[in-house]
Amino acid sequence: MAIPLPVRAQAAASQLAFWLPTPVRRAVAGRPVRIDGQDLALDAQLLLRLQKIARAELVRGSVEQSRALLDAGRHLVSGRPIEPVSVREIAVPTPDGDLPATLYTPVGLPEKSPLLVFFHGGGWVIGTRSSHDNAVRFLAKHAGVRVLSIEYRLAPEFPFPAATEDALAAFEYAVAKAGDLGADPARIAVGGDSAGGNLAAVTAQQAVRRGGPAPAFQLLIYPATDFAQRYRSQDLFAEDLFLTDVHMKWFEGHYVPEGTDLTDPRLSPLRADDLSGLPPALVVTAGFDPLRDEGEAYAEKLREAGVDVALRRHDDLIHGFINFTGVGTRFREALAETAGALRQGLSKVH
Repeated sequence: MAIPLPVRAQAAASQLAFWLPTPVRRAVAGRPVRIDGQDLALDAQLLLRLQKIARAELVRGSVEQSRALLDAGRHLVSGRPIEPVSVREIAVPTPDGDLPATLYTPVGLPEKSPLLVFFHGGGWVIGTRSSHDNAVRFLAKHAGVRVLSIEYRLAPEFPFPAATEDALAAFEYAVAKAGDLGADPARIAVGGDSAGGNLAAVTAQQAVRRGGPAPAFQLLIYPATDFAQRYRSQDLFAEDLFLTDVHMKWFEGHYVPEGTDLTDPRLSPLRADDLSGLPPALVVTAGFDPLRDEGEAYAEKLREAGVDVALRRHDDLIHGFINFTGVGTRFREALAETAGALRQGLSKVH
């Protein structure tokens, strides 16, 4: 779909701001921000300042308005489509109907290569395959993997546990149809960011507990892992850092039906009694993120259960950074490191 001219102009202007001399960028961004012994990256601070000037928010108004805002805003920060990556539309059958999905294949990748089943972020309410298109392209190209990006059902139309059911069905489909997807069935990973990281963690747990095929690897990017407890990072980074406390309550209010047990592991994977036997994991967190501490608590609980886990905190970044590949350099650096770790993690699988 063609990008409207005003949006293209805004995108060009926002990208240009990141190429200004450092003193000018600092002047626009404001005084350095230091919280909890961490210094916010200038790229992140400048992005937040530009969003404030534009009165852009992650959530505003109704569900429909918030979805439309995210769809429009992605053109401002994600950059031009990363190539060469081929795409193919897939229909993933589930008991509740087909799920749309997109298979991304880096040009030149051989058959029987690793595959990442990817679940996008957006609080289980907003976000689409399109909102995460360039992040997924980046991972596919730089990790040397196929990526199957899933359009799981969103709340409030389909509240918990619909998304978790779709995520597990998508993983099971990828294993069953690995040959058709050009993938090695022994090297299929699950991954996602934020709400998608939650779904990836839940999928890995459910697949292992079912006793069937399990993911070879988990890529959990600033995942939500625990609805049942409030963490220190939620108070430290409650406002003005892209994902806010108000946003998190809004997402929970739409996703979680009243009366739901917040310790249900399908909702709060950190609350599972037993994490032993789960596949190796990379947990990536951002220092200035309300979800930081629960993501890191999950990594620690995996480690205590004997799971091979690597934790990487980008202490100078904010929530959502994998979607900001079109502005500055710091966000791309972090995603490039994540892609390299994914490549390495799946190369160890035999």
